[in-house]
This record gives sequence, structure tokens and C-alpha cells, in this order.
Amino acid sequence: MRSDYNSRMTVIASSTDLRDIADKVDRGERLTHEDGARLYASADIHEIGRMANVVRDRLHGDAAYYNINRHINYTNYCVLRCRFCSFYRPYPAKKDAAGPTEGDLRLNLLTEQPDEYELSVDDVVANATAAADAGATEVHIVGGLHPRLPFDYYLDMCRALKAAAPRLHIKAFTAIEIIHFTRITKPRLSIREVLEQLRDAGLGSLPGGGAEIFDDRVHDEAYRNKVGEAGWFDVHDTAHEIGIPSNATMLYGHIERPEERITHMIKLREHQDLSLREHKAAFNCFIPLSFIPDDSELAHLPGPTGLDDLKTLAISRLMLDNIPHIKAFWIMQSAKLSQIALDWGVDDIDGTVVQYDITKREGGAGNRHQEMTIDQLHRLIRETGRRPVERDTLYRRVERNGADWTIVADNR
Repeated sequence: MRSDYNSRMTVIASSTDLRDIADKVDRGERLTHEDGARLYASADIHEIGRMANVVRDRLHGDAAYYNINRHINYTNYCVLRCRFCSFYRPYPAKKDAAGPTEGDLRLNLLTEQPDEYELSVDDVVANATAAADAGATEVHIVGGLHPRLPFDYYLDMCRALKAAAPRLHIKAFTAIEIIHFTRITKPRLSIREVLEQLRDAGLGSLPGGGAEIFDDRVHDEAYRNKVGEAGWFDVHDTAHEIGIPSNATMLYGHIERPEERITHMIKLREHQDLSLREHKAAFNCFIPLSFIPDDSELAHLPGPTGLDDLKTLAISRLMLDNIPHIKAFWIMQSAKLSQIALDWGVDDIDGTVVQYDITKREGGAGNRHQEMTIDQLHRLIRETGRRPVERDTLYRRVERNGADWTIVADNR
């Protein structure tokens, strides 16, 4: 357990160019866009990390959070063609409109599966209940924008999951998926109506995916056909208004500039101010996602370096003073760098994951089994001198006895 975190509550500036920012952090003052740009321009990665940890330790002490979860990607068919994405597959023009043949969906999701796939509700439920039986508290469900699956498929999925595993929290469907659902309903439903129906069917929260970078230039170059900033915020604003909490992300390290990352963070910060002031729910966590160029249309780009990863995670903690948690998603940043990031402002390294098909940094080509055991998560955390704290989706502390678990109100 870390014993010295209280002694590190004051910033010690090692470079004069950041001293005024360090003073702001010491006083708990909000940083400006100019401050964020200067942090990105600075080569003093250690000072940036120290400042981020001042904020991290004020909020969370020596705690480092993780959860027991299971990711399920229900399809990789998608009507979009985002240049940064290596996950999507175009829907076959000659595919039977009735869907896949019997047996196509009888997949063991811990092994390699077909290059193109769509899962039945039964398949999703089978994998989710297996996770629940193993002690998972959360299932994280996202997929491509399938051109033929009806909205009832997603409602049936949530209802069946809740019936089969009532304690399992369903975190599902990015803002882009929610907007897609409004377009496939007849008559069309509003964002609020879609969210209310999903909530009533069992949806507990929204993930933060699909935010990418809130900038028109980046949007037009990298994901022109995807819903942009206004649509993403509309979904999350509505979710917060009706009491559905969510997360927020930023995909960095492709064609965006550092100052555009700062603008992205400030827009999230402003929205969080609104949600905390006026709505029933808000952002729980911010997850910077490190762009992995392999197999995408942007494969010629190098992607972010490890130093860029650390700097972005630390700056996120410094800029987003009203979002309580900063996560290093070990799938994207790697387990080793995520461990280091626990001393660069990060307080969460996600969870067991088990299966993840959207990117494959450590899983290898074609292998969607990407899992971290509880013992491995504990080791990563303890080696940094931090204290492992299992949490549920809403950051309530979990006490565990094998696969049995209970929620404790105090998250420390």
C-alpha cells in the first residue's frame, strides 16, 4: 500500500516555464486552453506527471481502480467507413436479408471467429451470463452500425440480459449507435425515446466511444460520414438529463493537433459543468484512447509514442477538473504503460476485458481474446505502490469472495 501519497500533495516545479501552471494546480484553479497547449509543448514530462498526480492524489489518495467486466462486440458489420477504423466490415451485397444461416452464430467468443460476424441475442446472453457466473459486475457491449438489425434486437438483448443476469450492469451502445437506432425505427424515435426504451429494458449506462476529436477539420478528413460533435453531445446530454450516466473518450494520435485535443477536453469540461449543475447524471470517467494505425486507412501514420500517451493521460487529469476518474485502457495503451500511468494522473486501468475485437495491440492479428486476470491487475497496481480497489461501473467499491460480490457505499 502506498504510504507517502499525502506528502506529494504539493507541486514542486522543476522548470520555470511551467511554474505558473504548477501554482494554479497547487491552488486548485482551473487551467485554460493556453495552459493546456503549453503543457503539450513542454518537454518536461516528469513535471507534467507530478502535477497530474497532485490532482489524482487529492481525489483518490492511493486507490487505483479496476473492475471485473466482459466486453462483447455484437457485430463488425458497419455502414460507416471511418479511415481510422480497422474493425468494420461492409455488409455483403448478396447476403440473405434474413440474416446468417443457422450455425453461423454458434461461436465460442474466446477463440478466433469469422472475419465478418453478427451475434444473435442468445449468443450475447450466453457470453454475458458466463461472465456473470465468473463474478463479473459489468458487461460492455458495442458494435458496428448494422444495416439490417432492427431496434427490437437491441431491446431484446437488454431484456434478455437482465432476465438471465439481473445483477450485471449493462454499459452499452455508443452515441453513434444510439443515433443509428433513431434512424432505423419506424416511425422514427427521438434520442430521448430510444434511450428511455433502452433504459426500461435494462440499460444502465453509456460508454464514451465515438467522440474521436471534436473538430470539423479532423471530422471531415478521418470520419466524414460519422455523426459529429453536435450529435455526440446531444446523446450524452439527453442521457444525463434522464438519469443515465456515461463516460467520455478521445481518440488521439492520428491527424489531430495537440491544441485540438485541448479543445476537445474543454468542450467535455463545459458539458460536465452543465450536467453537474442541471442534470440527474454526468460523466463518470474520461478515457483517452491511443490510436492504433494497423490495418486502417491511416496505417501509414506512426501513431502516438509512449511519451505522448503519458503526456495525454496526465494533461487529461489536469484539464478535466470536474470529471472524477481518468482511465488508461490497457488494451489501447498497453498494460505496461498503463501501469506507469498510475503515477501520471491515472486512477483506473479498466478491468479483465476478456474479449475485445475493435483493436488488437497485444492480442495479435485475428485474436480477440485479450484478458487480464485479477491477479495480474493486482500485481500491476501494487508494483506502483498503489492500493487495488475493485469498483463497479458507478465507482462503488466492491467486496468480493470469489464469484460472489457485494457493493460497499464507500469507494475508498
